Amino acid sequence: MGGTTKAAVTEVEVAGHTVRLTSPDRVIFPQRGFTKADVFRYYLSVGDGILRALRDRPTTLQRFPEGVEGEMFFQKRIPTRGAPPWVETAEITFPSGRTAAELCPADLAHVAWAAQMGTVVFHPWPVRSAAVDHPDELRVDLDPQPGTDFTHAAQAAGELHALLDELGVPGWPKTSGGRGVHVYLRIQPRWTFVEVRRATIALARELERRCPELVTTSWWKEERGSRVFVDYNQMARDRTIACAYSLRANARATVSTPVTWDELPDVEPDDFDLATVPARLAEHGDPHTGIDDAPWDISPLLDWADRDAAAGQGDLPYPPDHPKMPGEPKRVQPSRDRDRPR
Repeated sequence: MGGTTKAAVTEVEVAGHTVRLTSPDRVIFPQRGFTKADVFRYYLSVGDGILRALRDRPTTLQRFPEGVEGEMFFQKRIPTRGAPPWVETAEITFPSGRTAAELCPADLAHVAWAAQMGTVVFHPWPVRSAAVDHPDELRVDLDPQPGTDFTHAAQAAGELHALLDELGVPGWPKTSGGRGVHVYLRIQPRWTFVEVRRATIALARELERRCPELVTTSWWKEERGSRVFVDYNQMARDRTIACAYSLRANARATVSTPVTWDELPDVEPDDFDLATVPARLAEHGDPHTGIDDAPWDISPLLDWADRDAAAGQGDLPYPPDHPKMPGEPKRVQPSRDRDRPR
């Protein structure tokens, strides 16, 4: 990596491409004083880790051109004009049937270019460009509800770890960059989004059965209580999660950070930020290094889904912006459902 600066423009060689960094002194995280150049250098410093999370994945960019306290937008389409000719894209299909050519990072230059464009958070789809309709990543989002915090999410993740051990499949945990925990399973890209979401619901329900006071699968907030919600809809088409080593758009500039199962009960998510994660990665390596080694066959989870359906536990509601799906229950808040048994 090298470069020359002229009139607040730096040209940096990244992965064989020249990436221009403009306005390097623009403040992106005001409370920490981190600039656009700091964000740019951060992403170069965690290159191996973030490419493991992003490579060949259609990726939505969460952009903050004037900093995290300014205007924000999600960029799902890369314009045909303005992007360097080497930028790669992949066409994805939204639930509406419309399509978009999203950024599809092939190397670190793509990440650097996105950072130059004001991207703070990277939201990859759970698919690769070779099979955009067949997820290869099952994501379990453990989301603490009011009255719970990261400690409860980590506890729920520990219970999930035990369940995954019984299934014989490794799980790969990371902090969300906030109060939650994400656990990823690398799976064979053989199933549709509907099928992988169904498998995720079955896994979440089994976890809920084992820890009913700690975990809930209730979509409606009025039913969740002070428990950790397993957000199964993160596996619905066009729902994404900030990837491993992505910055988060908060005052502390925290990072969604891979951790080991042994570390998880004792970490403080605020300790992982733009300033600390590069040194951690350089010193200890990436806990997700082996994530691609053994894609899993989710058939056991689909068997659980069939078992649950036979017992009267079918599908659960989709996100409100998603088309109504076959077999989906009513999207009516339980307290307002006049047909609900009392």
